[in-house]
Amino acid sequence: MKKLLFLFCVFAQVLIGTPMVKAASYGWGFKRNNEHKCPDIGFYAREIEGTSTYYVGSFDYKHVYITFDAGYDNGVLAGILDVLKEKKIKSTFFVTGDFIKRESELLKRIVNEGHLVGNHTWSHRNITTLSFEELSSELGKVEIAYRNVVGIEMPKLFRPPAGSFNREALLRVQKLGYSTVFWSIAFKDWDTDNQRGGDYSYRHIMDNHHNGAIILLHSVSRSNLEALSKIIDSLRHQGYEIQNLDSLIRLSPPPVVFFIWKLIVIRLCENRATIAFLLIMGLIVRTKQL
Repeated sequence: MKKLLFLFCVFAQVLIGTPMVKAASYGWGFKRNNEHKCPDIGFYAREIEGTSTYYVGSFDYKHVYITFDAGYDNGVLAGILDVLKEKKIKSTFFVTGDFIKRESELLKRIVNEGHLVGNHTWSHRNITTLSFEELSSELGKVEIAYRNVVGIEMPKLFRPPAGSFNREALLRVQKLGYSTVFWSIAFKDWDTDNQRGGDYSYRHIMDNHHNGAIILLHSVSRSNLEALSKIIDSLRHQGYEIQNLDSLIRLSPPPVVFFIWKLIVIRLCENRATIAFLLIMGLIVRTKQL
């Protein structure tokens, strides 16, 4: 009996001490080509199938999406916004909690100028290491901070930090109501100590663009700022339409529409004469109805 008890205890310790096998974690990537076709994502296609995940738009016509990751700012983003405004381009910026805390005025400008803002987690954590509750907290804290600064709900767009993912994590993101947005064009542009110049950024985009491309640029790259205007002009010259992600992914509610209406209400409420006029007109209409 003692021997059986001993064996049971050993078996239990082995079970308890054996770590659970976790799902594999991947870093988003693809195989480029020289034919301006959508890159091959290999078995990742199976991993993202059935999830609310995008990495490219339609192949059927000439259009691209320019998106930015903004974990922090080093003085470059304002210039990027200047170029986008001059060229009448709307983009999507994926921001972290740290960006919202430190750069609230830049965030307001992004939204005021009609761009979309997506969620890049609160602390730039690898989502494959997070439980559902932890992931919900990471995304929820960004939503709250965004709402407190801008006054509207955040679009349900998400980009995984460092492109780390697995199927389980993507399904958890989907359960939280988000669409995950990867990319089909990107390069090492985030290293501020190793910027290769505007010509390199320009050449990479122009050598790899394709129908429906989702372009990832980092907003801290001075090389990207140097190249951005030329990239936009060249893409347009080749017949490409530069769209924003809300033309690819249905967003509810449309954040820009609600923001415009909020601004209208605020401006009206700031004008006491307007309020008095509206009250009087309301009374007149009500009197006639009686």
